Amino acid sequence: MTPRVLMFGWEFPPHNSGGLGTACFGLTRALSQDADVVFVLPKKSVVNSDYVKMVFANQHSIDMKYVDTILKAYVTEQQYFADRQTLTDEVYGLSLMEEVKRYSKKAASIARKANCDIIHAHDWLAYLAGMEAKRATGKPLVVHVHATEFDRTGGNGINQQVYDIERAGMHAADAIITVSQWTKNIVVDHYGVSPDKITVVHNGIDVGDVKIVPSRVQALKDAGNKIVLFVGRITMQKGPDYFIRAAKRVLEFRPNTIFLVSGSGDMERQMIRQAATEGISDKVLFVGFLRGEDLDSIYQSADLYVMPSISEPFGITPLEALANGTPVLISRQSGVSEVLNHALKTDFWDIDDTADKIISTLDNPCLYENLKDNGTRELDKNSWVIAARKCLEVYRVVRTATM
Repeated sequence: MTPRVLMFGWEFPPHNSGGLGTACFGLTRALSQDADVVFVLPKKSVVNSDYVKMVFANQHSIDMKYVDTILKAYVTEQQYFADRQTLTDEVYGLSLMEEVKRYSKKAASIARKANCDIIHAHDWLAYLAGMEAKRATGKPLVVHVHATEFDRTGGNGINQQVYDIERAGMHAADAIITVSQWTKNIVVDHYGVSPDKITVVHNGIDVGDVKIVPSRVQALKDAGNKIVLFVGRITMQKGPDYFIRAAKRVLEFRPNTIFLVSGSGDMERQMIRQAATEGISDKVLFVGFLRGEDLDSIYQSADLYVMPSISEPFGITPLEALANGTPVLISRQSGVSEVLNHALKTDFWDIDDTADKIISTLDNPCLYENLKDNGTRELDKNSWVIAARKCLEVYRVVRTATM
């Protein structure tokens, strides 16, 4: 019997600002081979019950339902307040937590009409919605942990309200999916959850989505430069300051290196100032948030992709880089390091080791080719189809247990 899944998420390509949206799209598309999915998204609009049906070739449909709210992925209390100040509509909550609770109440009415078998909630903003949907229908709840408050803050304290919602959602859930063993350990150690309740489902990638496109930075290559790339939200969690420090060290020995930064976030200005302070601003180019062929192009142009994250639950960008034929250097403090053997790995704080491995890859064609070829072959075992099958098994187990 085909399960019907009511899924609460926070972004979906092309309207996404990070890996959460990429993961939701990839997983949902793969799930649609064997499940019917109603995917609920926030959308600031006067219409709060708009369905859009997405149909993928040879797969089941996905019903996209939009709920009127100004919530969005990665939002902070400060960002929500700033967004709220620009509106005159009194329907939205005066604080982030008020809006999260308002959204969760709407989830109950959606769930009653959805006729679902499983409720699947992605990340903390959706946990209360998932709990309300479970309360309204009695259907089993699966919460999907893409990140925890301990990851987002880089270990520098936590928002107690966010932590309390995360903990409540995890304990209310019938099953928990984490994107890595790294994240599972955090959930067990910091949220008091039994490891038996948690299934690790690593994120994946669809290599068929990649297109070979002309280089947008060919002039830099023609001038004899090597290119080292950073892609991601420019926040404390992603270690952008460590990327700049490593760049400074590399440029002392390899001045013909350009460091490209693609992304946006609250540390962007700090990162720009840091590059200027270090005297390397002419070697660090900020290209903004890219997606689609523009993103593929810079991946394909780069000689090495670097992910220096402080605490990365998974990290899809190294898989994207490899799919585009670019070798990767990743933080050991990441979930993706669990599934990639043919990748250079370092501790995010070890600037000397990071710089040494960047220089070695740029100087050694044999190392470059080995990392590129073997790393790309590893992607076959990291697909969204495999991830979807594991999720379907979680659904089967919780449905059986709650019948």
